[in-house]
Amino acid sequence: MPTEPTSFADRYAAVVYNPIKTPLKKLRKSVNAAASRAGWAETLWFATSETDAGQNATRRALRQGASVVLAAGGDGTVRAVAEALRDSEVPLAIVPLGTGNLLARNMQLPLGSLEESARIAFSGDERAIDVGVASVTGLDGATSDYVFLVMAGLGLDAQMLAATRSDLKRQVGWLAYVDAGVRVIPKSEPFRIRYSLAARAERHAHVSTILIANCGLLPGNMQFLPDAEIDDGILDIAVLQPKGVLGWLKIWRRVTWENGVLRRSSVGRRIIRLNEDMNERTMTTLRAADIRIALDMPQAFELDGDEFGVVRSLFLRADPQSLIVRVPTGGPGVGPAAGPALAAASGAV
Repeated sequence: MPTEPTSFADRYAAVVYNPIKTPLKKLRKSVNAAASRAGWAETLWFATSETDAGQNATRRALRQGASVVLAAGGDGTVRAVAEALRDSEVPLAIVPLGTGNLLARNMQLPLGSLEESARIAFSGDERAIDVGVASVTGLDGATSDYVFLVMAGLGLDAQMLAATRSDLKRQVGWLAYVDAGVRVIPKSEPFRIRYSLAARAERHAHVSTILIANCGLLPGNMQFLPDAEIDDGILDIAVLQPKGVLGWLKIWRRVTWENGVLRRSSVGRRIIRLNEDMNERTMTTLRAADIRIALDMPQAFELDGDEFGVVRSLFLRADPQSLIVRVPTGGPGVGPAAGPALAAASGAV
């Protein structure tokens, strides 16, 4: 457990930044101004690299006594910093500079303002959130653990990420994934899985992709899993089993029309219930604290938009409220326990 500084002058932040995505001069100016206003000491700075996505840099910051760590970059940088901060009781502050910025969007954090992100880092409230933990068994039989904050994807979802053109992503943002989907979906082959929820009886399914979510908002502000909550100790799971183009159109309608529009009214929710049987045939939603998945054939796997290769089996679980995130004062999800007291409660279910 980190030693609590005796005064604000003894506190200092650390910034772990992606040098490719970060306007470093502007960020330094914003962070230094916010630190000065808060009366904190000089900030530490660590760049990510090809050999360190941010985990090692964050661990160095923790060893040096940082009181908060700012992750400046895309979802991959945020995920890497969170992996090292998990259970440390040191808060994560997010400076969203990526294409999706999915955790920031799901937590309704400000986008596009370095000054506001820096202000929240030094003077915002604190919110404890869940972290997903994926135990991944690869082709060589070795198992490794990784965290995810937004979503894990197996099968077609990961194939689409691998096919996304980096140049197009820079030009049009998340719409590059749509381009990848148009190219990948016609060639994709369903695969068989065996899965069990919370150690219950094993089930079998023939799927195109399976998504395991800590929160439910996708790029383009699409409400993919609208019941998912980031601090409930539960994973929300979507098993997609579309048949042909019509099946994908049903899923698209469910995500954009039903989840995005109809759920907002009582009449709309009744219409959704009338369509439940048809929806279940293409997209089944499940909820559990953990899920174990075995594959008949190895499949591509991704976490928070980063490729993690081909896997044979997975065990994914929610680690309840094991990460503290700085959020705007009085923002969504911040209740009476907000602030430093949340750190003491971060292990609660």
